[in-house]
Formats: sequence, structure tokens, C-alpha cells
Amino acid sequence: MSLWVIRIFFLLLCIASGYAVSQYRPEVIHGGIYGVFVGFGLGGLLIGIDHMVKGFSLRAFSAATFGLLLGTIIAWLIDRTQLFIYADENSRWLVRLGLFLAFGYLGMIMAMRSNKEDFSLIIPYVRFKAQHTPTDDFVLLDTSAVIDGRVADLLEHRFVEGIVVVPRFVLHELQAIADSADPSRRTRGRRGLELLQRLQNNPRLEVKIHEADVPEEREVDAKLILLARTIGAKLYTTDYNLGKVAELQSVPYVNLTELATFLKPVTLPGDVLSLKLVREGRDKGQGLAYLNDGTMVVVNQAQHLIGQQVEACVTSLLQTGAGVIIFADLKLAQAA
Repeated sequence: MSLWVIRIFFLLLCIASGYAVSQYRPEVIHGGIYGVFVGFGLGGLLIGIDHMVKGFSLRAFSAATFGLLLGTIIAWLIDRTQLFIYADENSRWLVRLGLFLAFGYLGMIMAMRSNKEDFSLIIPYVRFKAQHTPTDDFVLLDTSAVIDGRVADLLEHRFVEGIVVVPRFVLHELQAIADSADPSRRTRGRRGLELLQRLQNNPRLEVKIHEADVPEEREVDAKLILLARTIGAKLYTTDYNLGKVAELQSVPYVNLTELATFLKPVTLPGDVLSLKLVREGRDKGQGLAYLNDGTMVVVNQAQHLIGQQVEACVTSLLQTGAGVIIFADLKLAQAA
């Protein structure tokens, strides 16, 4: 909304300027009505160009400017060699114009396709990096981490510290999920938006909405990895594939699902568990229960206690491809 206020103000300023020129320099614009139309046309043209390049980031503009400058310098050096001295006088200007246009275009295209490491080869010992203090670690959240919600607890209890960065394109993805026709997806999207509001309302946390759109990448995952590398942030996600792609590209990341697995309490034979039996087991007499993390517990001789809370002593653990299965026996008092 603020952008449109600026655009309207700029358009009015152009109209006023066109009218002023018509009054003070009538030889340039004759008549006040023509001055208003000229000002309106110029302002509308610039606003139209603004809409056309709205996906053009500051990084891309800087790269294009650098490439244009480099291409112009190369074209000027070629022109100074007097290579076209024998060309016809009437066509020499056309050859020179084509030379500058060609090298300017090639310079811009090559610069926009390059990354910041390429610039360090052109300008040795120079690195383009955001300046921040060592304590200002950036915590970059993807859509899955926001919806998951566990990262909020880690941030609020200071297990994870730093400036929380949420890209604008992640907000757009969350909004699309929250507006989905699928009730399950809609609930997940709204939960993510509520979690972000909860983080913003916490006075101990600093949450920043990053406006970079990374228009050269189409996929959200690719945008996140490029943004994490650019600002030096650590990426937090629950997406296994995104984590592996980030690892291959040397981008630091934390997979919250893997972290939860590593922090899961270890169950050993002899431990006593308080469980609620929910259904029958595969073998006769068995009852099944589940821990909070979803681990299945098979309790022997407990079929008659399904639906009740029991205490069972762990006897063994079986590692499978899907996880760990715990086998347990009822405590003697309940077994009787």
C-alpha cells in the first residue's frame, strides 16, 4: 500500500512539474493543459516501467550495471585500436554503435548469470558480504519449519538464538496453504501464520521479513538455499530433501525432525513405562501402546487390559527399517 502512495505522489509531482514547465518555459511546452498531459504521460510511463521490472532485484541491477560498465570499457578499448579506421566515414558511426551495444549487452547478461564468487575472481581479495556482528546469527525458516512449530519453542527457550529471518516468498506460500480448499492444508497454513505472529509478539525475539524474491530461481527450495548462502544464515527445515540439497551446496542447516530423533530419550531393558493400551497385537494375548514420539510398544499378556492405563517393564528392543519396536511385560501386580 505504501508503494502506491509513493507512486500516486510521484504522478502528481510529475503533473505539477509539467504544468510549471508550461508556465515558465512556454517555448518548450505551449499551454498549461499540454503541460499537465506531458507530466501525466511521463509519470505513467515511469510507473509502468516500475511494474515491468518489479521482479528485478537490487542485486540484479548492480550486476547489470557492472556488466554494462565492463562491456562499455571493452568496446571503448577496441574502438581506440583504430580497427575501423579504414571503414567508410558515413558507416563508421554505425559500426561503433553496434560495437558498444553488443559488448554492453553481453556484459550485462554475463554479469547477471554470475554469482558473487565470480566477482571475487575479477576483483581479487574482495568479498561482498553483509556486515553484522558475530553474535547476530541468522535463523532462516522455511515453510515446513514454520508449520511444524517446534522451532518456536527452541527460540523462546533460548536453545536457538539469533535473528529470525522469514522470506516474503515463504509468507506467500503459507498464505496459499492457508487459503487452500483442503481443510487439512488450510489448518496447517493458519497454524504457521499464527506461529509467526507469536514469534513477532515475543519482545525477546527479533523477527525480520526478508523482501528478497530471488527472481532468478523459480522453486522455493532453490530460493531458500541461495538466500541462506547470500546472507550467511543457517536454514531450519523439516524437509529431508531440502536438507540434503543444502548439505551438497555447503549451506548450514538444521533438520528439526532429525534433531528430535537425536534428543529422543533412550529406552533400555528394565525401564518401567506407563502406557495406555489401544489395540490388540499380532500374536495372541498381546496389547499395543505407543509412546509420545510414535514408538510402538508390544506388551505381552495384556490383551484383556486394552483401553486401560498400565505399567510395563521393558524386556527387549527390536530395530527395524521403520524404527524401534519395544517389547515389555506387565508388572507382576497387573499381570495377576
